[in-house]
Amino acid sequence: MSGTVLFRRGRVIDPRNGVDGVRDVLVKDGKVAEVSEAPLPVPAGAEVVEAAGRWVLPGFIDLHVHLREPGEEGKETVLTGCRAAVAGGFTAVVAMPNTKVVNDSGLVTELVLSRARAANLCHVYPAGAITKGLKGEELAETGELISAGCVAITDDGRPVMSAALMRRALQYATLFGVPVMVHEEDLTLSAGGAMHEGPTATRLGLRGIPASAEVAMVARDLVLLEETKGRLHIAHVSCEGSVRLIREAKRRGLNVTAEATPHHVILDDRAVGDYDTHAKMAPPLRADRDVEALREALADGTVDAIATDHAPHGVLDKQVEFEKGINGIVGLETALGLTLELVHAGVLTEQRAVALLTHGPAQAFGLPGGHLAPGAPGDVTVVDPIEEWTVDAHRFYSRSRNTPFHGRRQKGRVVQTWVSGRKVYADGQVKESR
Repeated sequence: MSGTVLFRRGRVIDPRNGVDGVRDVLVKDGKVAEVSEAPLPVPAGAEVVEAAGRWVLPGFIDLHVHLREPGEEGKETVLTGCRAAVAGGFTAVVAMPNTKVVNDSGLVTELVLSRARAANLCHVYPAGAITKGLKGEELAETGELISAGCVAITDDGRPVMSAALMRRALQYATLFGVPVMVHEEDLTLSAGGAMHEGPTATRLGLRGIPASAEVAMVARDLVLLEETKGRLHIAHVSCEGSVRLIREAKRRGLNVTAEATPHHVILDDRAVGDYDTHAKMAPPLRADRDVEALREALADGTVDAIATDHAPHGVLDKQVEFEKGINGIVGLETALGLTLELVHAGVLTEQRAVALLTHGPAQAFGLPGGHLAPGAPGDVTVVDPIEEWTVDAHRFYSRSRNTPFHGRRQKGRVVQTWVSGRKVYADGQVKESR
């Protein structure tokens, strides 16, 4: 059982509850007990965290993480992924189902949850597959997946090309009260493409993927959403056209949420440079106008959450010709610094940046946490907002090193992570208790 912790005189930023100022936060028995403007007395036996000059935030929540287990434990495991999560300030992650044994059954869901319990670091919420084997042919057993503990269904990594199947998925998921998370890609438009269709692809002689490959599928699924009255979550939005459609859908009252990754709002397709496979991902890095549209969408609420799409891969997956390189980068340990780049650039307020990492994702999937009101989970992230540091991929807790941000200077760093009132990361070290 977690003990008692007093976070003293830190700047508490809790967007859900409209709190932004110096406070004391008392966590007892794994839950927030009190938040006070006045200094609180130190309870007997309590651990005191002197937080003056630091931010005391709700624990970060990542809606989009690939933990690779079961099947590709050489790239990541639930344990190593949870280590990376808490080092990045994340107290909860949603695990994607596109493992080598696809999470399309209650048995695989239970395996992931058992590994998470053994790791005993952060909350892990599995997402189940929409279709059996991610083949896009037949719906998986949605009810079984939800009963086993899945919080959403998705075929992330692949789109559901059949409109009829997607329509049924939205209808079924609505019965169980969970969102359908979609990877929006029209394979007839993206097939053979290696990066965004534009001048950089032309210069490099690479076949491009047009923005329409994403936008067309977003449009289709919003039509299906309106008809079914379901819940739709659009993963890793990357295009200006998608932003316009989502903004209009929200204006009309559709139950749609969306996420953007740090890499899609920091980099554009020029980061590919001279065939840098660390900048190869799906969806691809887009044009600068798409980056600007995504930044505006984060600021105005069109996009609800920042999610990393943490996608670990081995060295040999990337040290190949660009067209053969596997898509994806790791992101859990760089997410805060990249998000704060948008604050330093004047794109986001500090409050909005925190909301995108906490309350926004919690609300999108109906997860516990994301705020610090009394009774909330005692999940707390402590940040030094002025510490400067350099990203060193060789020191990641993740088992993989595939990032385009190695060597990048950052300002603002996670210094402590607490899950259910227990310290799991501090002083640059993960604190394991298994």
